[in-house]
Amino acid sequence: MLTNYLPILIFMGIGVAIAMLPLIINRIIGPYKPNAEKQSPFECGFPAFEDARLPFDVRYYLVALLFIIFDLETAFLFPWAVAIRNIGWFGFISMMVFLAILIVGFIFEWKKGALEWE
Repeated sequence: MLTNYLPILIFMGIGVAIAMLPLIINRIIGPYKPNAEKQSPFECGFPAFEDARLPFDVRYYLVALLFIIFDLETAFLFPWAVAIRNIGWFGFISMMVFLAILIVGFIFEWKKGALEWE
């Protein structure tokens, strides 16, 4: 029974070795010269204005979530565009309903001020 799982174990071992090899080579060959500039916290390439452990504003997370939602919803447009000739009018109308709901949600968020940043 163990012979059935042996190829899988070998494959996993090779995968772990391939993943760890660059890390080990970097630790051995790469220079390690820490200084105060490299060890200081930074935000997007700029020096930190405040303590890095302060919580972010909730609006940041709201905008990020809205972006992910709209990005994933627009991902549904690609398979639809590829298969539009095969699915016919039913597929076209169903996608228009989907886009109408998406536009209504976008207008609602816009009116509520969720996309405003102060």
